[in-house]
Amino acid sequence: MRIAALRLRVADPDALAAFYRDALGMSVLVEGANRRVGYPGRDAHLLLMPGGGGYRHDRGQRYWKIGITLPDVDLALDFLRRKGIAVSAPQQFLDIGYMCHLNDPEGFVIELLQHDFEGNRPDDAAHRALPFADACIGQITLRTGDIAAEDAFCRSQGMSLLSMQDVESYGFDLHFYAFTAEKPPNPDLWAVENREWLWKRHYTTLEFQHIPDARFAPVPDYCGIEVEGLADPQEDAFGDPWLPT
Repeated sequence: MRIAALRLRVADPDALAAFYRDALGMSVLVEGANRRVGYPGRDAHLLLMPGGGGYRHDRGQRYWKIGITLPDVDLALDFLRRKGIAVSAPQQFLDIGYMCHLNDPEGFVIELLQHDFEGNRPDDAAHRALPFADACIGQITLRTGDIAAEDAFCRSQGMSLLSMQDVESYGFDLHFYAFTAEKPPNPDLWAVENREWLWKRHYTTLEFQHIPDARFAPVPDYCGIEVEGLADPQEDAFGDPWLPT
């Protein structure tokens, strides 16, 4: 099994697919009125479906972002800014990762997350002209106030917990699940050394930002997750759909 797609309802699937192709190096597949965009490999695609147009992100929502993992955030930043796309200044965020953020033209949040921490990146990590050549959608990120319920659902579907990351200074912790038999290098899932390993995986993880007992609003334009190998439609702990491919 694997996470195969994130389903988003958008105002203009063609225009948004063109952004993901031209700015972020994804391929585009036409599926009727929908556009499926993504990188080659085992990671998830984005399924852009018509009917949206009122999306505005805020921190009270269940759905948060996608994370694109890649070898060199600085090269990607330079590439995007030369196209006139606004991107935040990259930084090493605590002991989590070296990252920056942008919004796509319809307001959906994208995180660019480097395989290596700041200062650890190899000199030849990426080709200057092809900053997204080894990129993948590494994370689909949701917010939760009840990580025990999310954990029970993910495990019931056959997912493994790969990493837990304490961000106490910001009032939350992070939990990463995937359909994989791989084991992180350190069996202590809180260990910092597992994080660069995790950012180099070429499959998509489901990331939960956990704020204990917080309540979050549903996002109508977030239409759930497609899972390859899922036998029947499911609802996750929040009530959002998981759908067979």
